[in-house]
Amino acid sequence: MIQVVLVQFLAGLVVAAVAGALGGAAAAWTALLGALACAVPNGLFALNLALLAQRRRNGDGTAAAGTMPSALPVLVGEFCKLLLTVGLLGVLVWGYRDVVWLALIVAVGAVLLVQPLALAWPRR
Repeated sequence: MIQVVLVQFLAGLVVAAVAGALGGAAAAWTALLGALACAVPNGLFALNLALLAQRRRNGDGTAAAGTMPSALPVLVGEFCKLLLTVGLLGVLVWGYRDVVWLALIVAVGAVLLVQPLALAWPRR
């Protein structure tokens, strides 16, 4: 899962570089901050999933006895991720004066759309 988050950060950097080349420094900062507002909560969610998986396993890699898988921690983590993403985007829009909307929309779209591609990519 951490590879997916790294691909999201990389996509955000690429979009920020292109936005900076085409629209200047304000567009680059907007794209970078917008990409981080989406990628950081995804990284925290991936960390949460890794911790949940580790807690359910014994030291030898087998499932711990009497542990019933529950979707509730995953759903709560997803809800917190969505709240944090919306909150960070709101802080960006209201706190940064030079928002370049096209750069923000493209950066958020790129970071969110690269996730299924990174998950589908074959791993070694």
